Amino acid sequence: MFQRTLTIRAPERGLQMITNRVEQTVRESGVVGGMCNIFVQHTSASLTISENADPTARRDLEAFLDRLVPENEPYYRHTVEGPDDMPSHIKSILTDVSLLVPVMRGSLALGTWQGIYLWEHRDDPPARSVIVTVW
Repeated sequence: MFQRTLTIRAPERGLQMITNRVEQTVRESGVVGGMCNIFVQHTSASLTISENADPTARRDLEAFLDRLVPENEPYYRHTVEGPDDMPSHIKSILTDVSLLVPVMRGSLALGTWQGIYLWEHRDDPPARSVIVTVW
């Protein structure tokens, strides 16, 4: 088993591709066939696998989730860190905080148009810790 914590600094809210960083970790592990778990240690960011070719797909996903979970709802009580505080937690539970991807021939077995993304849900995000475990 091989494990590494990646520090990801997203410049803003939205989908930030981290496929290359995860793939590099898989190569460093030396695992030829197995599994790769990616886990984000936060409650206001998440992970997803999505379209990696056309950036409009990512923008559409971001716009959809923003409409689904709007800011400034009067029923939010957890707002101490700003209007994106509670919505970021809701978005995190609606998406994934952990992904499991097969490793084949020493690489992630992603489809042609698949990429791994950290989905940052905050406007002014802190650095995020993403644990990658390969076995």
